[in-house]
Amino acid sequence: MLKPRHDIRLDPRHPGYAYQVDAVEAVKKLPYAAIFHEQGLGKTKIGVDLALQWLKANEVDSVLVITKRALIENWSEEIKAHTYVTPRILDQRRPSNFFALNSPSRLYLTHYEVIKSEERRLALFLKTRRVAAILDESQKIKNPDSEVALAFHRLAPGFVRRIIMTGTPVANRPFDLWSQILFLDNGKSLGTNFATFKQKLNLSNDLWSNQSKRTEFEGELANIFAKIRPFTVRETKESAGIELPEKHIQNVFVDAEARQRELYDKFRYDVGAEVVRDGKLIDDDAEDLLKRLLRLVQVASNPHLVDHAYTHRPGKLPKLLSLIDDATKSESKVIVWTSFVENAEWLREQLKKYHPAVVHGELSMDDRNAAIRRFKSEKSTRVLVATPGAAKEGLTLTVANQAIFYDRSFSLDDYLQAQDRIHRISQDQPCYIWNLICRDTVDEWVDSLLAAKRLAAQLAQADISGEEYQRRANYDFGKIVREILGLETTHA
Repeated sequence: MLKPRHDIRLDPRHPGYAYQVDAVEAVKKLPYAAIFHEQGLGKTKIGVDLALQWLKANEVDSVLVITKRALIENWSEEIKAHTYVTPRILDQRRPSNFFALNSPSRLYLTHYEVIKSEERRLALFLKTRRVAAILDESQKIKNPDSEVALAFHRLAPGFVRRIIMTGTPVANRPFDLWSQILFLDNGKSLGTNFATFKQKLNLSNDLWSNQSKRTEFEGELANIFAKIRPFTVRETKESAGIELPEKHIQNVFVDAEARQRELYDKFRYDVGAEVVRDGKLIDDDAEDLLKRLLRLVQVASNPHLVDHAYTHRPGKLPKLLSLIDDATKSESKVIVWTSFVENAEWLREQLKKYHPAVVHGELSMDDRNAAIRRFKSEKSTRVLVATPGAAKEGLTLTVANQAIFYDRSFSLDDYLQAQDRIHRISQDQPCYIWNLICRDTVDEWVDSLLAAKRLAAQLAQADISGEEYQRRANYDFGKIVREILGLETTHA
């Protein structure tokens, strides 16, 4: 055990909002807890204040904050803004980690991949100190079979305090909760058998045609939050009393361009198409169901993703340009979201008159951070083009008040986290979310699927009642995908 250091000031620089203070008070004495406040409610501040409380009360020697790699800089800035403590950064440089872990540091900051690579060293570290763990964006460990999640499950007993934080605990499907909660309580509340838990809480495509299965699913879903309530705090913007500007969400339907429709129908009906890739004509076979769904999403977005010989203007592009033109005329900044890196680079060229900043997973962290800074600070940079995987979490981008989803993946987490980059504390303008949907394509199924996932997440998180869920529930996404693929069922 380290001796308390009296030369470190452990008071927060600024008081939190009432709901942030309440969250800290509710969990500070618990051995483990989940903070599931909605995106944009300042969970970073809650985590920082919680760490300061533990350190000041000498309940822990050190606090280890784990976040996503892309959010290290953001957390560093937040810690500097809210505390008088300078964190030690753990990264992939093992020699520097050795010295950091043998220093008298009170606050450590690292990312998930470091935990995986430094598991052995951290296990020894936990035997020498009383260490608390705060997992930011804890949906990162939602897959219990992933190497990262397994490392955390093995290390969990060594932490004297364990906190998970995420605004989207049900990141994609209700069973995403299981692995996160296992890190906290070793299966006490949700059980130790993931297969059984998943079977009961799978938002499957056959629910639309199976009443008994639907009834069982809804019953299990409604009971989840009651099981974790003793150690969980959850606030939405509404329940927290945060008066943010209105958020308007609108689906914008467009027609596919003629060649785009032809290529789409090839993949839909002929299960493949002849396309050009890297200058060569190939037969792109899409017999595999998930591959075919991916191809259909890509073609509905931008056929050039699939066929490099495609030189026309996809159906969504004219409407995108029109929306951006209208927004920038009113001095608004805009984020354009796409799920595909190649699309992000293509959109860079299509939108060059707006001097776009671009962020995606194939850029270095330095380049991503520089692009974000440019978007925030430079008046001439009116547009940010980003992939959700690289910029959906932890960032406050309220310099923009409009977001356009050029395409969407099947992930609820991607969609919710991305749209709330602009609708959060410090936003003072009404927000507009535009979903571009190519008519009579897989885009309509994606929209239906995300709506069903969103509603299921709201019930699992106790944001709505069981009665409201039943009144609004719609399982037509299973029927739609069956019609798209001409099959009885599939999974996504």
